Amino acid sequence: MIKTASTLVFTISTLFLTFPANAAKTLSECQQAELTDSEMSSCLDGVIKIVDRELQTWVNNHIFNLEEKALITGRQSALKMFKRSQSNFITFRNNDCRWQYLAVSPEKGANIAYKKCYIRLSQSRIEELGQVP
Repeated sequence: MIKTASTLVFTISTLFLTFPANAAKTLSECQQAELTDSEMSSCLDGVIKIVDRELQTWVNNHIFNLEEKALITGRQSALKMFKRSQSNFITFRNNDCRWQYLAVSPEKGANIAYKKCYIRLSQSRIEELGQVP
């Protein structure tokens, strides 16, 4: 039990070191702060981690629900189509943000343009998945 508690304390400590209390959680928080390009890039990286986790949670939830329905109905088509749509979304997001990066490149801020695009599209997908019954 003590070993488990020590592991828990270590994990919690690591989380606090990884995500400081003043870390931005949204794109607008990063944009409102007066940051250098390097600081902005780091800020956006933190937001991307949060958005990726939230998106994966929604995806997992829909897959779970669709698997449950497939077990009841015996039909896998909705589950397969959802997985395909998620794969297509990831491809779309990468390509859409990549052209924006290339349009800015080689100027400073190309990576920031990519990250902002990535966050906006991911948030849009999260909103979409949140409205699906």
